[in-house]
Amino acid sequence: MALAASTLFSFIAVNADDDLASAFDSSTIIIAASEDACYRFDIYLATSREQQLRGLMHVRHLPEFTGMLFAYSSPDMRSMWMKNTYLSLDILFLREDGTISNIAANTEPLSLKPIGSTEPVTYVLELNAGVSAKLHIDTDSLIHLRAREGISNDK
Repeated sequence: MALAASTLFSFIAVNADDDLASAFDSSTIIIAASEDACYRFDIYLATSREQQLRGLMHVRHLPEFTGMLFAYSSPDMRSMWMKNTYLSLDILFLREDGTISNIAANTEPLSLKPIGSTEPVTYVLELNAGVSAKLHIDTDSLIHLRAREGISNDK
């Protein structure tokens, strides 16, 4: 019985990782970090309510320069959680212009504790835990969103 449950659990985890490409559109962002460096990230776009509810749940592996962008139609106070999320993440709360309001670094996997923005934001970006510190991404950094699927902060 334990072997069957373990096999099923592994199957679900692998499918969750593989299913991201079919469940979400993708794009790229450029992050201009505060240390005078720019980094390109491949992102999955969570634009529908269904996609935003799912997020990175059940995903076991996320490549280093990959993330998920939650895009909302207007600024509002945002709250995230780590339910069924097995990866520790850095969660960046972004204003409409791509500036970073606040960062919740190294979140606790599987936690139900709310993780919130400190002001109304339009986007939430989830990256692997530790990436923000490693690349000097902070509240002085700027996120450039590509014009695709109506998601852009380029003026």
